[in-house]
Amino acid sequence: MSIRNPLGTQPAAGHEFATLGGGCFWCLEAVYDQMEGVQSVESGYMGGKNPNPTYKEVCGGRTGHVEVVQVTFDPAITTFREILEVFFTIHDPTTRDREFCDTGHQYRTAIFFHDHEQQIEAKESEAALDESKPFKEPIVTEIVQATKFYPAEDYHQFYYKKNPIRYKFYRYHCGRDQRLRELWGASSGGH
Repeated sequence: MSIRNPLGTQPAAGHEFATLGGGCFWCLEAVYDQMEGVQSVESGYMGGKNPNPTYKEVCGGRTGHVEVVQVTFDPAITTFREILEVFFTIHDPTTRDREFCDTGHQYRTAIFFHDHEQQIEAKESEAALDESKPFKEPIVTEIVQATKFYPAEDYHQFYYKKNPIRYKFYRYHCGRDQRLRELWGASSGGH
C-alpha cells in the first residue's frame, strides 16, 4: 500500500501531507500504514536547525528535530481531522518531551501544519479533544508550522514490517500500549 516519497517536498496531485510527532516514529508509521486513504507514510525528522540530521544526532537531542511521520493522504477518502483523531489515540498527548520510555525534546508531541487550513483543523481538533478527553491531564501537543522534512535512514522505514519481533518487544517494554489503555481505554490506538 505505501510508497515512499523520495523528495518529501510536495505531495502527489490531489493529496496532502500530515506531519506528526508522537514519540517513536515506528509506532506511528505502523498505524498510518494501515489506514484507508493513506498513500504513503515515511519516518523522518522535522523542526530542527541542522540540515540532513542523522538518527544518532536527533537522538542525541542537540539538533532540535522531532521524530515524525509524514503521512501522504487523499483528502477525498480520509480527512486531516480523521488523521488527527487517530493521532491522539496512538500516543500520549499529555507528556512534554517524552513518549513512554523515550525521553527528550526530540520525542515531543507535535502537529506540524502545512497550511492555514491545517492549522485551524489542528487547533479545533485539540480543543474538541480537550472537552471530551477521558483523563484529567492537560493536552501539551504543540501545533507548529511545518519546516523541511528529512527522511530517516532506510532501516527505520517500515521497521515494524522488517523487524516485527524487535518492534513488538520495543512497544511492550516501552509501556506504550499499557499507557494508551490507561488514557483511552478500549478505544486506544494501541495494537
